[in-house]
Amino acid sequence: MHNSGLSAVSRVGGVRAVFAAFGCLALAIGAFFIANFAGAERLEAQASRAASGTHMGVGSCAGSTCHGRNEADGEVVRQDELWRWQEESTPGGAHARAFRVLGEPRSLAIGKKLGIGDPRSAAMCLGCHSTPAAAKGPRYQASDGVSCEACHGAASGWLASHYATGTSHARNVSQGLVPLENAQARAGVCLDCHLGNDAPGQFVNHRIMAAGHPRIAFELDLFSTLTQHHDEDADYRQRKGKTNSMRMWAVGQAIALERSLSLFGKPGLGTEGVFPEFYFFDCHSCHRRIYDEEDARPAKISNPGRPIPTGMPPYNDENMIMLSAAVRIAAPELAQQYEGQTRAFHAAMAQGRGPAVEAANRLRQTAMALADRFSRSDFTRAQTFSIMESIASEAISPRFTDYEGSVQAVMAVDTLLSGLVTQGQVSGGAATSLRAQINQAYAAVAEPNSYKPLEFRRALGGAVRTIRALQ
Repeated sequence: MHNSGLSAVSRVGGVRAVFAAFGCLALAIGAFFIANFAGAERLEAQASRAASGTHMGVGSCAGSTCHGRNEADGEVVRQDELWRWQEESTPGGAHARAFRVLGEPRSLAIGKKLGIGDPRSAAMCLGCHSTPAAAKGPRYQASDGVSCEACHGAASGWLASHYATGTSHARNVSQGLVPLENAQARAGVCLDCHLGNDAPGQFVNHRIMAAGHPRIAFELDLFSTLTQHHDEDADYRQRKGKTNSMRMWAVGQAIALERSLSLFGKPGLGTEGVFPEFYFFDCHSCHRRIYDEEDARPAKISNPGRPIPTGMPPYNDENMIMLSAAVRIAAPELAQQYEGQTRAFHAAMAQGRGPAVEAANRLRQTAMALADRFSRSDFTRAQTFSIMESIASEAISPRFTDYEGSVQAVMAVDTLLSGLVTQGQVSGGAATSLRAQINQAYAAVAEPNSYKPLEFRRALGGAVRTIRALQ
């Protein structure tokens, strides 16, 4: 079984506090061009096939000889995957309950404020709280929420053949199955809802958030672990390869940045009337306590990664910061180019939308190059420890001035440490003994209104110093 080392159960404690602060443990977990253009084209073609097929519905997977058993006693796969997907008492049930939450008081209140009526029938909501389908089979139900085919792709092309004797994973992929073992493909699917897309109902703009929708939060490997419903055994590894959690984290950060910059560059999404689309900006840059007394001091802390005028809202650069730590270690020849482009992008935001979009496109291409580079990297024990140290280093930690970036930092340290355990490079006992330190860092970002950058840096630095003793 794919085990993060710090098991999904043991990791939930710290993560739950973060998503409670985001107001979205249920929603956030349940709410690719340069260096390898041919590979990106293949992924796009696979995504196109998955989107264009007929969605057969969860009932098509629910047979007792398929994925609908109550016990994990299958010879090749567990065969209780649907039970794990549906179990609402665990983070793994978040996708199944995504539709149901649309009928809860908070969602109904959001629908009323937005004037869209019942969210359960509103296209603005169903794009992420159900499974978008151009063609629907007789067993498709929107009420199934984020179902099997939302991630694995429309099943009409591969449902009947994927379990046949002599079939192969490559054949199933050629027929429309999404290769989720590929970090870039998985990130692309997850980010459609966990960050956004330009498809109908798949972009949580500032208006929706102002009406009460929780903030969007995502980290590919951590969320994958929490919602996983398969075993990564010898058979899985033979068919799909062994998951490298560190690679999944790094590629996820790169693809998230690429997606954010791509959406920012779209006129219909990057602007809202005469205003920029505030979804792209760091929430806390505006939503901070304001004191008007004569001795009041601004809450803003100088951020060396953002050469922008005082008082200007900054772009949400949480993924940029994480990539800055990764590129220094795993792709040092691109580090100077990347750092220069991130600073140029922030500076261009003060010059107007045209220069900002041009700078975003340059940075986006570098992010894709990094995604490709990371997808072919093994991320050694030494590299992983170095990335964790880089996150808390004097070069990176001064950039943790805002809540979202700090959340990403603590999730990164947790994910990378767990990845080392998964690869057998750190013992599970040693990692478990560090849970208290990791949880201290989580506690520093448990409540956004009490978030204090300097205290967070101290907590993160303490956790990393303790982890350093494992090297």
